[in-house]
Amino acid sequence: MSTTPDSFPRRSARTQRFTLGAPRAFTVAPDGARVVFLRSSSGTDRANSVWVLDMALGEERVAADPRALLGGAAEDLPPEERARRERSREGGEGIVGYATDDAVELAAFALSGRLFVAQLQAGTAHELPAAGPAIDPRPSPDGRHVAYVAHGALRVVGTEGKDERALAEPESANVTYGLAEFIAAEEMSRYRGFWWSPDSQRLLVARVDDTPVQRWWICDPARPEADPRQVAYPAAGTDNADVQLFVIGLDGVRTEVVWDRERYPYLAHVHWSAAGAPLLLVQARDQRSQLYLAVSPETGATRIVRADEDRVWLDLFPGVPCWSPSGHLVRIVDEGDARVLAVGDRPLTGPQLHLRAVLDAGQDDVLVTASAGAEAAVPETGEVHVYRVNEVGLERVSREPGVHSAVRAGGTTVLMSAALDRPGTQIQVLRDGTPVATIASYAEDPGLSPRATLTEAGKRRIPCTVLLPRDHDGKTPLPVLMDPYGGPHGQRVVAAHNPHLTSQWFADQGFAVVVADGRGTPGRSPAWEKAVRDDLAAVVLEDQVDAVQALADDFPLDLNRVAIRGWSFGGYLAALAVLRRPDVFHAAVVGAPVTDLRLYDTHYQERYLGHPDEQPDAYRRNSLIDDAGLVDAAEPHRPMMIIHGFADDNVVVAHSLRLSSALLAAGRPHEVLPLSGVTHMTPQESVAENLLRLQLEFLRRSLA
Repeated sequence: MSTTPDSFPRRSARTQRFTLGAPRAFTVAPDGARVVFLRSSSGTDRANSVWVLDMALGEERVAADPRALLGGAAEDLPPEERARRERSREGGEGIVGYATDDAVELAAFALSGRLFVAQLQAGTAHELPAAGPAIDPRPSPDGRHVAYVAHGALRVVGTEGKDERALAEPESANVTYGLAEFIAAEEMSRYRGFWWSPDSQRLLVARVDDTPVQRWWICDPARPEADPRQVAYPAAGTDNADVQLFVIGLDGVRTEVVWDRERYPYLAHVHWSAAGAPLLLVQARDQRSQLYLAVSPETGATRIVRADEDRVWLDLFPGVPCWSPSGHLVRIVDEGDARVLAVGDRPLTGPQLHLRAVLDAGQDDVLVTASAGAEAAVPETGEVHVYRVNEVGLERVSREPGVHSAVRAGGTTVLMSAALDRPGTQIQVLRDGTPVATIASYAEDPGLSPRATLTEAGKRRIPCTVLLPRDHDGKTPLPVLMDPYGGPHGQRVVAAHNPHLTSQWFADQGFAVVVADGRGTPGRSPAWEKAVRDDLAAVVLEDQVDAVQALADDFPLDLNRVAIRGWSFGGYLAALAVLRRPDVFHAAVVGAPVTDLRLYDTHYQERYLGHPDEQPDAYRRNSLIDDAGLVDAAEPHRPMMIIHGFADDNVVVAHSLRLSSALLAAGRPHEVLPLSGVTHMTPQESVAENLLRLQLEFLRRSLA
């Protein structure tokens, strides 16, 4: 397709949606004297370097440059690293992750499978010997060793490059030590599989045996000469990987950690600090019960610290569980219709806040992110703030409206703030609460600002963003483009600038764009999120319908021309919309949709619909390809463009192929856009750019 050099689609693709050049992945030294972070050199440079901000000098310096360390050679990623990045949705290059010792004086990272360490104060880096491609290297707390994974074995090497050896080697090709299994990384946000002890003498190590997991084959039909790739994919109702945990000493002595793995097979979270014994969070397969377990490193025995139950499901939250410095259990828990912070047996917050994550458990307080709760005095649509919480009360650290997070240590806090009225994220460094420095972003200016109104719609007060063309008179009715994600863990209505850029670009092409976060999406209350249990399709679709119809009373929406676009869950929702409510929706762009819910993974799908052997009707009722609307000749046939990457190992292309086959059998016209070699992320520049253009052309043609 022809392109304009400075067009928004091209610039958005080239800059990875204007994220390149932005600082990220912050670590603060325990004395507050240094802030370590990643950043590339410009808004079009994908290769991240390790940077250090010296608080005393107020100066930034590069501690590790990937181009210098690789001698200008191109990156060559091992398959395990590609898989790890796909799970974490990492689209960058160079140094995309690092780990430090306790003093934040040494950082370890991998480049092209090679193992490197950087001395953060000196600003020097060097390579360490590694037996094969190194994955997820992590220094010991005392900085004397680095542990890493290679060929499924957990290995360790001295930071001087001596005594490289294996601590645990796989017994078969299906076993790994020290890596997170697919389900943990994709659904539990647990991306690692080993943890150092505070005294640096041993590690907790996950052993994963995926022998029980069914095998799927991912191939690229555009390259018939290439072998298909085998993946172990635990689809709903099928066997998961067998996950064990061992305490392994630097001397090789191994002790198995024992708990009821048959009843609680999911290892969701591990925490090991000087404040207490190793702490585990393990979940039942139905995710309605979980245990907090303290581990004896000497014997491997566990004791129950606390047990939680919920009749719907139990959510997992970033940063918890953990021990406070005084040895109390810190967790986030649902009480009534409030999501609260609890330390020990005492809840420290109430329904005025909806807890999102624990950022740091300190001596005097706990640093958290939260949004306004169901009983907040003033609604703060789309806002997330940083709070200090203790037994006396709470204090909001972030002041301006927006979306905020933070990292802190030693009296230094790095506050990350995104606002609706400025591009990117502002990074402020606070010392004892007072701003003392900023960390510059090299990200490109998008060149457009969203004309966005954050509001609530309908009787359920559905959070919405409405975006109009920047040159619109505010009165002339416009065709509507619904642009939701609409599902669990995917908040799209946020008080920030950059998340609305693509929606604004579509608006500037002549649409009123509506983003609606209905029930099931995060940010309001536990009951709001859990309303989708067993009825995923009907509930999320009803809220999209209610939102657009209610907004038409206040905005210039032409309800005779309504389209919807989405990716992943949003693609599922877009297909639902035109199949079940063609009276409301007149065209759909369906990107990488989950269509046969039995083909999606265990931890996600069973949370919302139960086990398919126990609730087959729930799976049929919420499926797209079992949808009776496919064969109902009385319903209008609405235009549908289905897009899917053939290399997608999360939502495999079989979902779209089965939907297309069902539509064809029902005599329903549709378009299919196959993406050869593309995964669930679509990071390729030309693909990302032209996908926007092709969608626009389809929408204009379909809505006439």
